[in-house]
Amino acid sequence: MNHTKLSFEVADQNKKDMLTALLSNFEFEGFEETETGLNVYIESTSFNKDEVDAIATQLALTYTTEQLEKRNWNEEWEKNFEPVIINGFCSVRADFHPKPENVAYDILITPKMSFGTGHHATTASMMTFMKELDFTDKKVFDFGTGTGILAILAEQLGAASVLGIDNDEWSIENAIENCGRNNATKVAIQITPIENLEKAEQYDIILANINRHILLAYMENMFALLKPDGTLLLSGILPEDITMITESATTAGFKYDKEMIRNNWVCMQFGK
Repeated sequence: MNHTKLSFEVADQNKKDMLTALLSNFEFEGFEETETGLNVYIESTSFNKDEVDAIATQLALTYTTEQLEKRNWNEEWEKNFEPVIINGFCSVRADFHPKPENVAYDILITPKMSFGTGHHATTASMMTFMKELDFTDKKVFDFGTGTGILAILAEQLGAASVLGIDNDEWSIENAIENCGRNNATKVAIQITPIENLEKAEQYDIILANINRHILLAYMENMFALLKPDGTLLLSGILPEDITMITESATTAGFKYDKEMIRNNWVCMQFGK
């Protein structure tokens, strides 16, 4: 499977965050910050030049494209991957990095380009919210699992079982590999559409770090899958999406709890 790499020259951090936010609403799978800009990755068959050109024009940016094979993409990601430490709570690192001190939970991953390495503000925010929840003996659903980081963390926090699903075969392959590296024996990874899940199989906690369009499209599915008194964590949301997401969630039956904004991305918590 070939991928296209888009390289944007953008020095301003706020503009870089806005670019990431706008592109994430489409089918881009990986975002890599560099000293001079932002590299973005997408399957070549999904690349829509008109969409990207419109965003680049909006932000007054230019970009170049490069065709990559799967192996080269992974090698470049590994070369630039840096460990992530969240508030002394959790670390996300590759095996070529030493384990940091003073973290309660350590996640070891193969840094391929599946979305969710912990660098992205949405993943970091989700993990920060997870720190405040009680996962002990809980049944957890990770909707759009990506690299499997959130599912792995849920098990480390005491979850009795975790189901992670994704619609991308590469993400599934990477998540399974990462679960193995972290001895996450209570995590099941499947390439299963959410609408195919049995509604009788309800969950105590649902994690959904995807994008606005998917969150809106499957809000009622998530409500049906969440147990009474359960918790829903959402991310992949821009500040201007807060009202839309809140209205969709409350219409489905959820109760708003709280939110946080990190680098122009929003993480929201709802109850049932």
